[in-house]
Amino acid sequence: MELSGLFIHPLKSCAPLAVESARLHWRGLEHDRRWMVVDASGRFITGRESPRLTLVRAIPNEDGLRLQAPDMPDLHVPVPPAGASIPVTVWKSSVLARPCAADADAWLSQFLGKPVRLVHMDAGVHRPVQSEHARPGDEVSFADAFPVLLITQAALDGLNQRLATPVPMLRFRPNLVVSGAPAHAEDTWKRIRIGDAELDIGPPCVRCVFTTVDPARGERDPSGEPLRTLIGYRRGPEGVTFGRNVIPRGGRVLRIGDGVEVLS
Repeated sequence: MELSGLFIHPLKSCAPLAVESARLHWRGLEHDRRWMVVDASGRFITGRESPRLTLVRAIPNEDGLRLQAPDMPDLHVPVPPAGASIPVTVWKSSVLARPCAADADAWLSQFLGKPVRLVHMDAGVHRPVQSEHARPGDEVSFADAFPVLLITQAALDGLNQRLATPVPMLRFRPNLVVSGAPAHAEDTWKRIRIGDAELDIGPPCVRCVFTTVDPARGERDPSGEPLRTLIGYRRGPEGVTFGRNVIPRGGRVLRIGDGVEVLS
């Protein structure tokens, strides 16, 4: 088995960026989901309610982020300076985050068609992983609940065999794609090694309407696919699941082509 796909999402719900290598931190891959769009109350906004957010490309650089979107000028967003912070919420988590400059808020508000703000998570922000699978000190970025998401390529291949129109892996927004394993083999794993990095396999990832958003168009699929098909064969006590949540154990650099070994 090998690591065949490696993706980061610098801005939560933005277009995924395929990378050849990425450093693995305790919060997940470097640059992954360290920025987030929120409403006036500080509540997170995602592609579930704002599908156009998936059309935004957020490219990290040395001192911030470059935002790109259709019919919008590129915008450089510097990392906010230390100082003021605002409370924000991600599901049931509440943390303090750094607000970005007003021009970033205006840029995103114009593109999304509603007033929003952009915030950043720096090293001083601590958001614990709230799960029985976590250890004391485990943390997560602005991802939904866990630092990393893993899917086997065969799982997607099996789904696409059931669909009239195949969907790309990016519908499921993974960080890690593993090739050479049977479909949904990840459901049985407890601990794996990728290259020289070890990772604990957590609970399955429960899927929602976000899987129906076509990231190439920034719109929902009117057929309700692939969620409709997944309901037929991936529905369990937790809901509709596809892929596994993962907790890193030690910082390492992951690279495309790294071997993947099941430890337990």
